[in-house]
Amino acid sequence: MVKVLVVGNGGREHAIATSLLQSPSVQEVVCVPGNGGTATLPRCRNLGLSVKDFEGIARFSLVNNFSLIAVGPEVPLANGIADYLKEQGLQVFGPTQAGAQIEASKAWAKDLMKAAGIPTANAAVFSDATAAIAQVRKQGAPIVVKADGLAAGKGVTVAMTETEAIAAIEAAFGGQFGEAGSRVVLEEYLTGEEASVLAVTDGLTIRPLLPAQDHKRIGEGDTGENTGGMGAYAPAPVVTPELMTRIQTEILEPAIATLRDRGIDYRGVLYAGLMITPQGDPKVIEFNCRFGDPETQVVLPLLETPLDQLMLACTQQTLADFPPLQWKPGAAACVVLAAGGYPGSYEKGKPISGLAQAADTGAMVFHAGTRLIGDTILTDGGRVLGITALGETVREAIALAYEAVDCIQFEGAYCRRDIGHRVLT
Repeated sequence: MVKVLVVGNGGREHAIATSLLQSPSVQEVVCVPGNGGTATLPRCRNLGLSVKDFEGIARFSLVNNFSLIAVGPEVPLANGIADYLKEQGLQVFGPTQAGAQIEASKAWAKDLMKAAGIPTANAAVFSDATAAIAQVRKQGAPIVVKADGLAAGKGVTVAMTETEAIAAIEAAFGGQFGEAGSRVVLEEYLTGEEASVLAVTDGLTIRPLLPAQDHKRIGEGDTGENTGGMGAYAPAPVVTPELMTRIQTEILEPAIATLRDRGIDYRGVLYAGLMITPQGDPKVIEFNCRFGDPETQVVLPLLETPLDQLMLACTQQTLADFPPLQWKPGAAACVVLAAGGYPGSYEKGKPISGLAQAADTGAMVFHAGTRLIGDTILTDGGRVLGITALGETVREAIALAYEAVDCIQFEGAYCRRDIGHRVLT
């Protein structure tokens, strides 16, 4: 029997824990620090350690014979949690600090893509605002402005005017994203339809999961500020089987081969955020070093293959011999319920009601920004809940997800009402 420790406290980690617990070989899951949802999962408990407490996580795992550590968020990976835990003799699903640079530095990732011949937008890197602004005036708009480092999914501005681009550059160099904004990447504006392909790898072999589509903007019709993600669905029909073959051979395999050429042993998730151009070609917008959020909340509920066995195959470098992945038929959709004011300032501590009624519809309620105080679940973040439903079609899954959303109340609750609009129209 396997005991798994999951690092993180978001909706992604709740979905990972839920999927792990469906495996007949998983005895127990512990989440560090977890949230109000993981606190109430059977055979799951929260451990009140910080994701920065590598030593505490290692000590607990070793003393209690945990077979596997699954790291959810990008920040501890970028800070070297996998390196530290592996040095203690633990099996870790998540790349080393060197591999996590693929997300932690947009400039580093661009260099890797260029070396690997991976199709992506043209880009240039700037270390001061004056030069970056001069480039915007020379190149014109639309243009994409990215903070080089980790900015919790909010460091990207798709600027439709030069004024907007210059404001984004000044905000980045002015400290809006802290150290993450000390460099910016200016990138060619790509048109088309976005898709997310999450793939698992042991550093030698890489296998894609079902393609998904996220909704980054706060407003309906994909308007307003970028967020961590307001909803998703899978499988995304824009990624046909033929296109997935191209993504495998033109993007995923070259990325892993180039990482290996650089001496980086990459084991975990490689997430390719893609733009499918009007010509039908896949181009990489970004790489991430971990499961996507909220894409995980629609991909893992469709996975029939035991997640612990898949993760262990990656950590033990036996993915080439692992059986083909098995998937449930149909589709999944997730709608994020956010706190009023998100992605700007918002209040915490609002009681949440209707969770049992939402679950009674058959939907899965994944907690993201919540905490459990006594018997009450309170809001504790910007993205509060992710409500996922399965259906025979994407349309049916979306309708069932919204049916469950309408059962839940908390002060200031907000969701987009057009998740899946591209596939529905």
